[in-house]
Amino acid sequence: MAQPIPVALRVSLDAAEAESVIVRFLKDYLSDAGRSCFIVGISGGLDSAVAAALAVRAVGKANVHGYILPEKTTPQSEVRDAQAVVSWLGIGHSTFELDRLVREFHDTNRIDNRAIVGNTKARIRMILLHAEAAKRGGLVLGTGNKSESLTGYFSKHGDGGVDVQPIGDLYKTQVRLLAKHLGVPPRIITKPPTAGLWDRQTDEEELGISYDVLDRILLGLELKFPPARIAEIVGVPEKEVERIESMRRTSQHKRRMPMAPKIGLRTVGLDWRTPTAER
Repeated sequence: MAQPIPVALRVSLDAAEAESVIVRFLKDYLSDAGRSCFIVGISGGLDSAVAAALAVRAVGKANVHGYILPEKTTPQSEVRDAQAVVSWLGIGHSTFELDRLVREFHDTNRIDNRAIVGNTKARIRMILLHAEAAKRGGLVLGTGNKSESLTGYFSKHGDGGVDVQPIGDLYKTQVRLLAKHLGVPPRIITKPPTAGLWDRQTDEEELGISYDVLDRILLGLELKFPPARIAEIVGVPEKEVERIESMRRTSQHKRRMPMAPKIGLRTVGLDWRTPTAER
């Protein structure tokens, strides 16, 4: 959707238009795939609530199934928030506790690195979501936003291993604006974002920056402003802009289909972009 260039790098959103575009996209995407429903992991956080709400508006609550996947480090408040989201939306849901599967992984590999274990939890969750989708003839609905995608703040083949990303072109601050428009419960909107990968983990602490500042920097990079100009407008050191740009650049491999060395005339993931009608 066309928007004027925000000279002050203030992230804005026409929420009604965004809702319309995403709802139409999801409805067409499910139909084109020949599938009957969306499966979505409900964490109790903002992104999954917004993604699920959009799916309900696209295909109806009977065709959206939530999956709550807690484990021992998940605060009970997060579980209650997840249950509140599925109740608010009126969708069916299942709950599966990950502890046994996570323990099996740990007992087999003896890995105590917090980041590795966290990524493994995300991948275990995705295995369960895809199994449920296969059982129900559905697609796995992603809950990742543009801020996470551009900084590589997601687990490859974990929360990044979905079928479709309805809010994938919205910065986190735009997701908040859309959430208010959709009527997401206020507590879900205002609480600190967390991926729930370890005890007391928060997104902004791990990223080392608030989403409000991060999104303004990313918007400047999207608009191809020079780093010095972005730093001046946003009010951060130029090194901070360079750090975020480095995160974007070095995480590119996480956002693209696995690359293959080019040998044939047209290569999957590189230059095979033939329209559907010509395949």
